[in-house]
Amino acid sequence: MIIPIIFVYLALVILVGSLSHRLFRGTGEDYFVATRSIGPFILLMSLFGTNMTAFALLGASGEAYHEGIGVFSLMASSSALIIPSVFFFVGTRLWAIGKREGYITQVQYFRARWGSDRLGLLLFVVLVGLVVPYLLIGVMAGGVTLNQVTDGQIPEWLGGLIICLVVLTYVSTSGLRATAWVNTFQTLVFMILGAVAFVVITRKLGGLSQGLERVMETHPELLIRGEHIKPLQLLTYTCIPLSVGMFPHMFMHWLSARRAEAFRFPLKVYPLCIAAVWVPSVLLGVLGRVDFPDLTVAEANSVLVKMIALHSPEIVAGLLAAGVLAAVMSSLDSQFLSLGSMFTEDIVRHYGFHDRMSEQAQVRAGRLFVVGLVAVIYLLSLVTDRSIFKLAVWSFTGFASLFPVVAAALFWKRSTKYGACASILSVVVLWIYFFRLGWESPGYTLGGTGVMPVAFILGVSALSMIVVSLLTQPPRKSVLRKFFPSS
Repeated sequence: MIIPIIFVYLALVILVGSLSHRLFRGTGEDYFVATRSIGPFILLMSLFGTNMTAFALLGASGEAYHEGIGVFSLMASSSALIIPSVFFFVGTRLWAIGKREGYITQVQYFRARWGSDRLGLLLFVVLVGLVVPYLLIGVMAGGVTLNQVTDGQIPEWLGGLIICLVVLTYVSTSGLRATAWVNTFQTLVFMILGAVAFVVITRKLGGLSQGLERVMETHPELLIRGEHIKPLQLLTYTCIPLSVGMFPHMFMHWLSARRAEAFRFPLKVYPLCIAAVWVPSVLLGVLGRVDFPDLTVAEANSVLVKMIALHSPEIVAGLLAAGVLAAVMSSLDSQFLSLGSMFTEDIVRHYGFHDRMSEQAQVRAGRLFVVGLVAVIYLLSLVTDRSIFKLAVWSFTGFASLFPVVAAALFWKRSTKYGACASILSVVVLWIYFFRLGWESPGYTLGGTGVMPVAFILGVSALSMIVVSLLTQPPRKSVLRKFFPSS
């Protein structure tokens, strides 16, 4: 019964995406930013659904399984404050500039802001590289979910393939409008069914308090901070949510807003949405330690799905699994589309290939680029057995460390293209260095102090931007007048 429910849900997802095609205008701007026509509610659902990925459900529960309830304080509490602040100070400004100048991608903005093609190409390569682990966790989570909830009837390799094909189908139909509509549907699904999962499972355990008592008897360290999370680790984790300021898919959704006032509703409600998803995920991960006491790091990725399968009736389990898939796909679609838009706008059109191609052919080229990249991601998912939470943290580390680039572009007139290049290159070098150390030693912190690599990389990135900008020639006044009209 579970498999038919899941496939009915996947068919509904494709149907919602296909319905949006009726409004498709056939232009690149409509395909990539929905002709900047998205209103407040769909904007909230798109932003939240895109950002609250498998990382927030499977990743958070898997990490809480090993580290305890302190996982909530690592990301969710700081994200509830920092992410809306980034929306306000960065998102609204980029929306205004993008609408005025007609930008569709980040690279277009940064290339024009500092007048450098090389900077744009460098940023394109870096952003695509950092999205890879982010995409990887989505494909892995889809495979794990379908495998666990069907008791192995759908192998992980087939589950990941199904998710990729479904997402590519509706993204290819009509671009961002399909993505925004489907994200709204899927965000509502995983938030509602997530709450249902929490209620069903805790009732089966005799109530939340009784479930936590069982955890206290067997694994009391999961309900106290202890030595699992060091104070400096907790502090430096607050740098991670800055990553939202440089996510290509978030930039794309910001540009889709109909007007600046559309941001007000997401700013107010976003923290509540975070709490509604993270609290149940973390608690269920902790409770799962009682029923499944000896899971490895990779196996803990599926503890939430295991709990659903164990404690829910078959029909309910199918519906709840659909909710988990909704969280997985609500991020993959925007990431796929943002990469396609970047390739189309920043490579095909910018470097003159558009002279020999129709607009439809340019969009098709973007789609083919995404298909090729997804194929690579899918193959990587077959051989990767790392924690979804930690893979996501490494992806977020890179994007967060690039935050000085967008901050300088928006707020510091004296910043230069050389400073921006130095900042980006410092992130690349240090990220690769620390990633190698972290890959070999999970849970790596600087010198064992608890300081996350993101804090150090972010500091060096900001320092590189400042020092190199001050040592190089200031930008032309004509450029400043374009981006700082009041100057």
